Amino acid sequence: MTNRDAIEIFHNYLATKNLKHSEQRMSILQDFLDSGKHLTAHELFVLVQKKTPSVGFATIYRTLKLLCECGLCRELKLDDGTTRYEYQDETQHHDHLICTKCGKFVEVLDPEIERLQDKLFDAYGFLPQRHRLDLYGICKSCNK
Repeated sequence: MTNRDAIEIFHNYLATKNLKHSEQRMSILQDFLDSGKHLTAHELFVLVQKKTPSVGFATIYRTLKLLCECGLCRELKLDDGTTRYEYQDETQHHDHLICTKCGKFVEVLDPEIERLQDKLFDAYGFLPQRHRLDLYGICKSCNK
């Protein structure tokens, strides 16, 4: 999915909910998409403030909630209580390796993991809908 597709999805979602299509919301979405990272609300706030200082933290938080509701974003609640937000592109599923010391995220694209998950669904008679695999450990840098 392209950024243009994501913007159109968000625009249509706002219209169906009779919500304002504001320049601030679009700026937040654009910065979120451009970052390509798993961001906390505060990290996104810092990014947005560089270009649009008039945007408040509450607007960031509310916009992230809207992005989750419309399917463009998902919350990743980590063991340490931190919530990160990641762009949700259904065409490119991935899993995560997460460092418990520094919080580093590594996206893992592995067809073998996908095959094993499908095998488990089949073995137990489940119809796949969605899944999330987060593996926690200590990264190479922290393990030195």
